[in-house]
Amino acid sequence: MKAPISIDDGLLREADEAARAMGLSRSCLFAIAMRDFLRRQREERMLRQLNDVYNCAADPAEKRLLRGINAKVRSTMTERW
Repeated sequence: MKAPISIDDGLLREADEAARAMGLSRSCLFAIAMRDFLRRQREERMLRQLNDVYNCAADPAEKRLLRGINAKVRSTMTERW
């Protein structure tokens, strides 16, 4: 599909040079760049969602469990083998 877009002259020249150096058409270069950009956007959105999930405060039962796990790990690390 053709899509007319406006791009700064300097950026277009740079893109043309990069496409030539890579042996690609300008259209192929822009498609690769757009695919990469959209993939990174999806990954950033997923990371924000995961951070939102894991940033919520632990409830008291989870806090007790984590304290117990941390104490066990600390004691294991200080014991002699």
